[in-house]
Amino acid sequence: MTLQVPVINGQGSASTIEVADQVFGQLFNETLIHQLVTRYLAGARAGTKAQKTRSEVSGGGIKPFRQKGTGRARAGTTRGPIWRSGGVTFAAKPRSFEQKLNKKMYKVGIRSIFSELLRQERLVVSNDIMPTTAKTKDFNQKLKNIDGKRILIIADDVNENLILASRNIPYVEVATAESVNPVSLVSADKVVVTSGALKQIEERLA
Repeated sequence: MTLQVPVINGQGSASTIEVADQVFGQLFNETLIHQLVTRYLAGARAGTKAQKTRSEVSGGGIKPFRQKGTGRARAGTTRGPIWRSGGVTFAAKPRSFEQKLNKKMYKVGIRSIFSELLRQERLVVSNDIMPTTAKTKDFNQKLKNIDGKRILIIADDVNENLILASRNIPYVEVATAESVNPVSLVSADKVVVTSGALKQIEERLA
């Protein structure tokens, strides 16, 4: 069984292209998509925060004052957490926030996202969207036929013209079939795919 994806050309007229039901006819799985998005955002966290414990801060090698007669609480080091510039009690250390998800679940989740985009008419195919120059002005003209506040372009070849022409447009994001992520897909109002990228997506998710 095959499904139809709208194809838009430069003149604004439209036709359709057939895609596999196995990839673009997946049922909507909200729980799995949420897991995919959470996993991606967690993996993007730096996790580089680092603090020092009392054994790692410098100084404190000598008793700060004598044990008795000062009227103060006894102290053996200035590296304790109650001292200024002392160590932290539960010091934060570099860590990874990465969450595990097997390949089969990932494939099913991405299929579910693409299928829902197609059902909501947020997925279109266009080869004319690829800019012939590096000028943002010329690229904006091509985007006039695309309705959406946030546009994701998935191209089989992200060339220099596409990078330079799109980088100053805040509502446009560019990706390849290999690099596209679930967060970009679910947040885009319109996903524009080239025919070559569409074929790559089908091959990867089949």
